[in-house]
Amino acid sequence: MVIVRLFFALILAACIISGAVLSTFALKWGRDIPDFRELDNLTLGSTTRVYARDRSLIGILAPTMPGGGRINRTLVTLDEVSPYMVAAVVTSEDRRFFEHYGLDPQGVSRGLIRTFNGERVEGGSTLTNQLIKNTLLQDRYEGARTPERKIKEWILSVQAERAFTKEEVLRNYLNVVYWGRGGALDIIGVHAAARSYLGKDPKDLTLAESVYLTILLPKPGRYFDYAAYRPLMRSLLTRMVEDNWITPAQANEAWREKLAPRGWKVAYDDQGNLKGAKLVNPNAKNVAGVVTERAPHFMQQVERELIARFGRERVFGSGGLTVYTTLDPKAQRAAEQASRDAVIPSGATLGMALLDPQNGEVLAMVGQKLHGNRPPAEWNNAVQGARQVGSSIKPLLYTTAVDLGYGQDHTEPDQPVSFPCVGCPGGVWQPGNFEGRVSGRNVTLRYALDNSLNLPTVRLADRIGLPAFTTKLRQLGLPVPERPNLTLSIGTLETSPLKMAAAYAPFANGGLYYEPSYLRRVETASGQVLYDSSRDRPKPRRVWSPQVAYVGMDMLLGVVNDLGQTEGGLAWRARIPGRQVGGKTGTTNDVKDLWFVGLTPQAVGAVWVGKQAGGVMPRNAYSGTINPPIWKQMVEGALAGKPPARFEPPEGVGFKQLGAVRAAYVIKKTENAPTTPHVAKDTRPRYTWVKSLPEDPATMIVALDRQTLLLADEFTPADRIVRRRIRVQDLPLYQPQPRQGSVSTPVTAGTAQ
Repeated sequence: MVIVRLFFALILAACIISGAVLSTFALKWGRDIPDFRELDNLTLGSTTRVYARDRSLIGILAPTMPGGGRINRTLVTLDEVSPYMVAAVVTSEDRRFFEHYGLDPQGVSRGLIRTFNGERVEGGSTLTNQLIKNTLLQDRYEGARTPERKIKEWILSVQAERAFTKEEVLRNYLNVVYWGRGGALDIIGVHAAARSYLGKDPKDLTLAESVYLTILLPKPGRYFDYAAYRPLMRSLLTRMVEDNWITPAQANEAWREKLAPRGWKVAYDDQGNLKGAKLVNPNAKNVAGVVTERAPHFMQQVERELIARFGRERVFGSGGLTVYTTLDPKAQRAAEQASRDAVIPSGATLGMALLDPQNGEVLAMVGQKLHGNRPPAEWNNAVQGARQVGSSIKPLLYTTAVDLGYGQDHTEPDQPVSFPCVGCPGGVWQPGNFEGRVSGRNVTLRYALDNSLNLPTVRLADRIGLPAFTTKLRQLGLPVPERPNLTLSIGTLETSPLKMAAAYAPFANGGLYYEPSYLRRVETASGQVLYDSSRDRPKPRRVWSPQVAYVGMDMLLGVVNDLGQTEGGLAWRARIPGRQVGGKTGTTNDVKDLWFVGLTPQAVGAVWVGKQAGGVMPRNAYSGTINPPIWKQMVEGALAGKPPARFEPPEGVGFKQLGAVRAAYVIKKTENAPTTPHVAKDTRPRYTWVKSLPEDPATMIVALDRQTLLLADEFTPADRIVRRRIRVQDLPLYQPQPRQGSVSTPVTAGTAQ
């Protein structure tokens, strides 16, 4: 008897200790769990509709869960799903769904036993558990089956079941469950599954079709072997009869239905037995057929900006938003077609962005090389990529030199040079020109840029100093390495096509930098205006004077137009008949990255080509051959039907001959006084000509913007500035509203040629 009592005492002690341990871990893991109320975002009414600038629909932003779960763009209610589909899923995945409170006690017990035995953690996988796993916990554990994840899954399941009805849980599950791959995209939710596998809407599914889709849930790969998994349909039909969802007659009728999933050629006898099944088109279930969203990479950026600006609850809750964007459908179609037609090295991809230089609005964006109508991979090289820019950075250096007083006719030696370098062989860095060619003579800045010579470029950077250059790069929104060196001048800076396009835009608009923007107007479901670009967009910042910007732009025109094919031109393939085009190519060390950044008066864009994971391309791959034709097709299509515009030189720019070309230069002293006075049309004190009043300590001379009649600032074009004498006491009446700008955060960069 004593031994028996001791035995039970030991068992009781073990249970108490185990319970204490489990409670400790449960309390610990329970503190760091997501908010189950995020599931509230999975309501059909909480969708944000996104429109292009012509007010055509681009797509719908359905909720994305904080745990990383991706939701199909088309959410459905239970009324929009066949009742056979609902019954099949409940019978197959959670037969006691309507009886438990988020946890299946039998499954939980089974899972605990497996956990204590050191086996793979399973059990308790109710529909509610799967919903939590696919939404709130997906990103945290990447599918790993750990005790911590399971405990959190159970806690969240109980919370969800207390807050939501069974119908809401079931509806949400059907909208988020994974149904396999469909081309480059996942098939998420019952709407995508019904369209992808059967070409039907979920409300039109028959019993046989519902059962077929359900047997794919545990293993979507079953699609590829219809004959092997056909018996599972019979088994599920039998269980549905047992659960009183359907009658035996309905089960037999469904078994005899001549079901043929998309891509399959199937033959049956009269009893529903399989006579033959052949997969004739493995790509037939491509999810492209069910995705109506256009410009997916642009949509990604719109979603990120909306969430950052307004928060997830405002974007996906309260009925969602109506968003009018900057996207130009014609430009987007041209960019996408240019991506499809692009001839690039095997294994490479691309990223491209097009902006309006007059305001920074993003007109088009493609983040991957497109192949036919297949959906692209999600990674957006146009924005998320950070690649060395090579020689496409040189125009920014040369224009910085112009800003410091150097002209296009300034010369630097095209001769070997070396600089002290810690960590370099022999303690020195010796740059070289492409393919090692050296002329041995002094060359002008225009000639050096036309031919993309490294030696004069590095010498120029050393002459003007890195601080001047890096300051200008930061003003242009580019990430500068923490410890820059002279290699920066030939392209070791790493950034994206979007940022490079934005950095070139000041050449086309007279020297103003605009932060790239995607939004024009945002309204709530009730019509409240949350954002209006004319009111809320950050003001530009001046980075070049109009004169300096024009000279820099003139050098870019030279790169494209000074030298043709027979003369060794780098970018002549970017020429568009009837339009002014400027730009610069860039090829990095070991041919890892190929660039072209170009501009016209109406559009500025950048094209990057390279391998997604990095790595070298063929040695004969050259940016001047590959990138300019892609850029040209994009821009030519975007501007089709628009009359050509021209770059007009501002006052203060002159021209001189440099050999065979006519180069622009900044006139050092200009006279801006107008020939006739401008009379104010309001009640403020009148001002008079500067020369019409004698010197008077009660007056002062100021520079006014002739258009606004307010004090001129750094954003006022030179041709609008007039000098006037006003009374000192009237000065506050002429003060303009303050302007705002922003500066990008520097990042580190690597090494390139």
